[in-house]
Amino acid sequence: MRVKQKCLSSFMEMKWKKVSRYVVYKIDEKTREVMVDKVGVVGEGYDGLAAALPADDCRYAVFNFDFLSCDNCQAIREA
Repeated sequence: MRVKQKCLSSFMEMKWKKVSRYVVYKIDEKTREVMVDKVGVVGEGYDGLAAALPADDCRYAVFNFDFLSCDNCQAIREA
């Protein structure tokens, strides 16, 4: 299974540059490659990610979510 370079660059842009809220990946069965299916804009929340996932096919996703730490500080994590 090969992973397209765009998969890594999309993830790194989401993680470090905060240019997107989530990245959805899919596997192309013909080429046996992992590729980017959708990228969510910064303002989208979890509902946007859920709507981006098809009901009848498998997808893999990473999502930046905001939360308050135990010190009451705003934080973002990739999941």
